[in-house]
Amino acid sequence: MTFVLSLNTSALIHLGVMAIEGEDPAPNLPLAQQSIDCLAMLEDKTRGNLTGEEERLLTQVLYDLRLRYVHARKASG
Repeated sequence: MTFVLSLNTSALIHLGVMAIEGEDPAPNLPLAQQSIDCLAMLEDKTRGNLTGEEERLLTQVLYDLRLRYVHARKASG
């Protein structure tokens, strides 16, 4: 699940929610979408093979990122 958390962090950085130390948070929505798509593919390909905890984590991460992405798209115009 470290990979899922890594993709989550990457998406949050690209959404401008988090920043790399010493840098200003700057949204990059295409890169955020790419991370979200990777997580969605992972969810699809691992369906039925995850523990309950792993499945809940992946589902919650995707829900949160998708919601943040929609808000970021609306905010960008």
